[in-house]
Amino acid sequence: MKSIEYNEILISIIKIRKKPRLQANLKNGVKNLNEKLKEKIKESLASVVPITAIVLLLSFTITPVETHVILLFIIGAVLLTFGMGIFTLGAETSMTVMGERMGASLSKSKNIWFIALISFLVGTIITIAEPDLQVLATQITEVPSLVLILAVVIGVGIFLAVAMLRIVFQIKLSKLLFILYLLIFIVALFVPEDFLPIAFDTGGVTTGPITVPFLIALGIGAASVRGGKESENDSFGLAALCSAGPVLTVMILGLIFKVDNTVYTPTVISTVENSRSLILLFIEELPNYIWEVTKAILPILIFFLLYQVTNLKMPKNELIKIGVGLLYTFVGLVLFLTGVNVGFMPVGKQLGTELMEMTQEWLIFPIVILMGYFIVQAEPAVLVLTRQVNEITDGAIPEKAMKISLSIGNAIAMIIAVLRADLGIPIYYFLIPGYLLAVILMFIVPEIFTSIAFDSGGITSGTMTATFVLPLVIGICEASGRLDANIMQDAFGLVAMVAMVPIIMVQGMGLIYKFKSEKQVQKVEGAEEDDIIEFKRKRIPERGE
Repeated sequence: MKSIEYNEILISIIKIRKKPRLQANLKNGVKNLNEKLKEKIKESLASVVPITAIVLLLSFTITPVETHVILLFIIGAVLLTFGMGIFTLGAETSMTVMGERMGASLSKSKNIWFIALISFLVGTIITIAEPDLQVLATQITEVPSLVLILAVVIGVGIFLAVAMLRIVFQIKLSKLLFILYLLIFIVALFVPEDFLPIAFDTGGVTTGPITVPFLIALGIGAASVRGGKESENDSFGLAALCSAGPVLTVMILGLIFKVDNTVYTPTVISTVENSRSLILLFIEELPNYIWEVTKAILPILIFFLLYQVTNLKMPKNELIKIGVGLLYTFVGLVLFLTGVNVGFMPVGKQLGTELMEMTQEWLIFPIVILMGYFIVQAEPAVLVLTRQVNEITDGAIPEKAMKISLSIGNAIAMIIAVLRADLGIPIYYFLIPGYLLAVILMFIVPEIFTSIAFDSGGITSGTMTATFVLPLVIGICEASGRLDANIMQDAFGLVAMVAMVPIIMVQGMGLIYKFKSEKQVQKVEGAEEDDIIEFKRKRIPERGE
């Protein structure tokens, strides 16, 4: 009896002692989270301020826009800044962890059919509720929205399965991409000209802010289990295949429906009468984006929980962290999408129109270059990719170098888009030589640069492109004064250009690294061509290793 009482007292003492520790751990956890959030918001602010400053400067000087439009933009920029900061923190602690664990678990499976099936299901689930895809589907009246969405979803599902099996069977990404793009351009010969830009644009809208962190983490998790000297190369490439796959399936859809005269349905921009209605506009749109984000996150969460129960069996503390991260992801993405769609879309359209009406036409290109350079840095998915590349290569491919390459590529893509919108140049004049160059470079640059480059293509053409840059180019096209101006042919296809040019720029960065490495090897006495090449702190594997 005494021993029982003694044990009860001892247990009570332990519980009392544990409580302060639990409280201290909780306080430290909250403190660390707050510090990380401040850091993320600072990073977000640094990304958003340049494009915001450019737009405000233009609006108050050479391209004036309506007062309510600029006020919408300012509020949108504030929401964008906080939303992107909260989202990136949430994505790191939830989507990344979920993707890595699932990727690692799938790679351990010996059942190839199981890997293919789960990968296909994951691909369809993460794509079907993608907000950018929903917007694109409503623009094409000749094809039912549900049919177009299903074509894209099936394309992502199939090629995510292919991407995962590629890692398992150790197939080089360059070979798969070569075959895939060869098929795309063969099919493109038979696709109606109006539908071609739409088909290429679908490759960009499938890789949104929700899908990118998950896909990158899935590849990293799968490659980490397999290990070996090719694991770095295999860590990337999932987003590349998931961007190109839907292009092929949507082109096939275009052949089936024989879409010849695609009509553009313009987005209605709400007018604002006073300051009260200005705020109400954001409040009224907020529930729509809460529902959009819920539709995007909920299927992934349900699938993950099912996989957790059957396969992963992660401890409770890790699941709690993922839950908190998903909450941050949800709140951040709602704020981001509300700010971008309500605040950035109207100013993009008006700026495009005002640019074409300027008397100093030569100013258009410097302005577009500046916009293109800085707008890509405000894409949440770009922040995720550049950070992951830096971490996986242990600083061999720095975050700053990646951002500069993507920014330059986006600026060039913007110039091409403006030329197409103003002069009506067919898109295949740029796509065919551009992708031909990218395919040639695949067999020259180190393999990891090819993987990262094609991932970058889908990621740079995200929400900011759809909600700010595309309306800008549509405004330019409408104000060009050409009698034969066709928005579907001349403005759409922008996403395809924004996806293509950064691929070449990142591969160009790979050429520079290759050239520098060969010089370093030559300086080493007795060094052979295939000797180990080092970039900064960590080596980057050469082709064929």
